[in-house]
Amino acid sequence: MTPGGRSRSHWVWGLRAVAGIVAALLLAVVVRLPWAGDLGIHAATIERLRHDPLHPGDPLVDADVPSPYYSPWTVLLGCLAKATGAGAFGVLRFAAVVGLVLLLSGIWHFVRTLTKRRAAPPLAVLCVLFLWGPALFAWSGFLGLNSLALTVSYPSTFALGLSFHLWACLRKALRAGSGWGVFLGLGVLWATVLLTHQFTGVVASLGAAAMLLGSRPWPSRATLCRLGVGAALGLLVLAAWPYYSFFDLLGAGGDLEQIHRSLYRDLLGRFGLAFLGVAALALRFRRDRRDPLVLFFALGAVVFAAGGLSGHYSWGRVLPAALIPAQVAAAVEVAAVVGAAGAAGAARAVGTALAPLPTAPARSPRRVLAPALAPALACALTAALAVGAWAQAGTLGYVFPRGALPAAVAAKYRPPWPGYRWITPWVRYGDVVMAKTFPARQIPAYGAYTVAPGYPDFFLPDEVAREDAVRRYFAPGTPRAERVEVLRRYGVRWVVAYPGGGGLGEGDPALRKVAVGVRGQVLYRVVG
Repeated sequence: MTPGGRSRSHWVWGLRAVAGIVAALLLAVVVRLPWAGDLGIHAATIERLRHDPLHPGDPLVDADVPSPYYSPWTVLLGCLAKATGAGAFGVLRFAAVVGLVLLLSGIWHFVRTLTKRRAAPPLAVLCVLFLWGPALFAWSGFLGLNSLALTVSYPSTFALGLSFHLWACLRKALRAGSGWGVFLGLGVLWATVLLTHQFTGVVASLGAAAMLLGSRPWPSRATLCRLGVGAALGLLVLAAWPYYSFFDLLGAGGDLEQIHRSLYRDLLGRFGLAFLGVAALALRFRRDRRDPLVLFFALGAVVFAAGGLSGHYSWGRVLPAALIPAQVAAAVEVAAVVGAAGAAGAARAVGTALAPLPTAPARSPRRVLAPALAPALACALTAALAVGAWAQAGTLGYVFPRGALPAAVAAKYRPPWPGYRWITPWVRYGDVVMAKTFPARQIPAYGAYTVAPGYPDFFLPDEVAREDAVRRYFAPGTPRAERVEVLRRYGVRWVVAYPGGGGLGEGDPALRKVAVGVRGQVLYRVVG
């Protein structure tokens, strides 16, 4: 092996080792399954499906209504919980492992359809996890390491893993002119992503459109016909899904806009490192005006910008459609340029040792510039990845005790939410609990219902009335009789409240103090 070949081999194996260490870290996180964000509603969804797989009702409140959280993936997990007797959090750990395997293999699969460079897939994994920004950011469907550590068990991770495989399989099917079975399967896969996590489904759809528009050679009429029938089958699956009406979600908005407004803040701090990928996309655009990664980025950026300009801030959830192609492009371009530089160096070494090389034909711009660009691009990407990794170093706290971490890393650690397991010796499955919004996002994970849902609930007709009832119960000026009436109207058996947080007082005859939990919260039994 030439010196250039050995150095390239060492680089590839080094990248694979680093990517493997990061994957091992995420697997270790699954053991602890840190609680934050939407973990409560996903656990509650599994609880409802475990008790009644066919008619689970609303996952958060005691109401017989459909819910978009009942997707093909969560129904499968609920059936697994029912068949095995495993708890909701145990099933979520299984979901996390499956989602992580799908995601990492999907990135690998997709990148291999873009380049043959062996360094590109592991480098793409690192770019997707670390090429974000110096400010910490976590949201489901966004694949920064810290965000993924908190959301790895969510349906969004499973859906993103399927999306990468969808894009890869679609590229190969269009290129090969595959048969009916392949395109029908792709249609079902596309529908599964949309049903599992609707925001990720939009990202998957934009990516699929980019793979089609950027395919070379342009698909034949027969291939496009098979693709159209596959898409029609996907729409049929969406329409036939029995647990909720997918197309009714198209008119949903309302509370989602304000919740997602923060996605348009501090863009440079959260996502600034991805601009290195935008530079890589510019290089690809110069070579091919229909490059699929460029088209993917453009579609995502346009929708994201349109959401900000129109006030439809929930459209900000499409931002991964701009970030993922930029991150993948950075990995592919650096792997290509560094690989070309190594190949050129090896060729020069062999030529010098054996004989003078003949005059070579004109080379492509990439090969002419590769020896000069390789060190600069590799150093720039290494520095960006280091900054991104340092910003997310607190993720180590989900695996190692805080005291075992260096002080600078421990300072970045953010403890996960404590949960409400402390109420389970008393609160039983199906009991209704009166609680404010934050505890209402966690309590249903243990089988109980809350009076009002902790999240926007599009299919709950009395959502506003329930929220108003909770607000009035805890409001300081509400008469006692009205508070008692609220408890009776919704069949409340328990109240979770902070001391001085409003509601009936500790000495009220309608309540009996049962337990004190984390941060001084009190569990009361309703007795009158």
